[in-house]
Amino acid sequence: MMANEPEDGAPGPVEFPAPGPLGYRFPAEWEPHRATWISWPHNRDTWPGNFGPVEPVMVEAVRALATSEPVYINVLSPAHERHVRGLLAGVPGEIRTFRHPTNDAWCRDHGATFVTRAGSDHPVVAVDWEYNAWGGKYPPYDLDQLVAGRMAAALGVPRHRPGFHLEGGAIETNGEGILMTTASCVLNPNRNPGLDRETAERRLRETLGVHTVVWVNGDILGDDTDGHIDNLARFVTRQDVLMVVSDAADHPSLRPGFEALAADCDRLGLRLHPLPLPDPVHYGEHRLPASYANFYVGNRIVLLPVYGCARDDEAAETIGRFFPDRTVVGIDCRELVWGLGAFHCLTQQVPA
Repeated sequence: MMANEPEDGAPGPVEFPAPGPLGYRFPAEWEPHRATWISWPHNRDTWPGNFGPVEPVMVEAVRALATSEPVYINVLSPAHERHVRGLLAGVPGEIRTFRHPTNDAWCRDHGATFVTRAGSDHPVVAVDWEYNAWGGKYPPYDLDQLVAGRMAAALGVPRHRPGFHLEGGAIETNGEGILMTTASCVLNPNRNPGLDRETAERRLRETLGVHTVVWVNGDILGDDTDGHIDNLARFVTRQDVLMVVSDAADHPSLRPGFEALAADCDRLGLRLHPLPLPDPVHYGEHRLPASYANFYVGNRIVLLPVYGCARDDEAAETIGRFFPDRTVVGIDCRELVWGLGAFHCLTQQVPA
């Protein structure tokens, strides 16, 4: 395990123009990673009354990830760094800690999104979205707003700031110019008041180098993000998409959303496949947003949230068919999802 020692007064990242017109692209998650980045959970308000089980779940996630690639971890302070390193003592693999304090653990959303261009003087550029904790729901978020820039500086890559609010969990790509997202996030007045669909698509093209934006509809009970795509629909190959679907009365939007996405997939030459929902997961009276779509694709593994129900095996088999060269690692997330997210929300890939 290696620790990153920050330098006081270290320079920030070099600012970079819009990457899309310069030939950059948003790579698919299954393309090679330099590392997986996470922000270590510490905010007990995110898991009120039940933080204890969270860190052991994260240790198991890091143990699996470290067999696949280096793991970079944001920590709060030297004391927190010692705590995290103690938890991970004995975990083999390259693990680096960075003293980038955060308000919360959701690195997918507050961390940088990376775009790439082979052969460029700057082959990787960090995109630093505006971030307001899913429409101002969970203040404070002042530390989280700074994390993407700190990640860019730590990597020594330039940063582009598009100037509008977006979270990494709201966008999903096949790496060949097609992006899936939801209007309920991107066009929500709590993020981007007055932003229309045409302008949003133009700005996504300019920022991420995509050419087609597919708008997906559907709601997962308990989701506090206003409908992040990474709980609904995911690319698993350049042409194949998985979307959660249910005919249960408590999820009436999913079947129409699936049928609408199927029509878009037909138009674009893609193939849509159903992914089940797990049995309902509750904490007390709260229905939690448990979804198998919140998996994370590493270099050699797929990290899959499971929920102790019969559909766990079906989900693992469905996802595993598309990643025959990777091991699907299921980790019980019934305690973790009390924080209203799972492994995809907690990770961010750094492209090789």
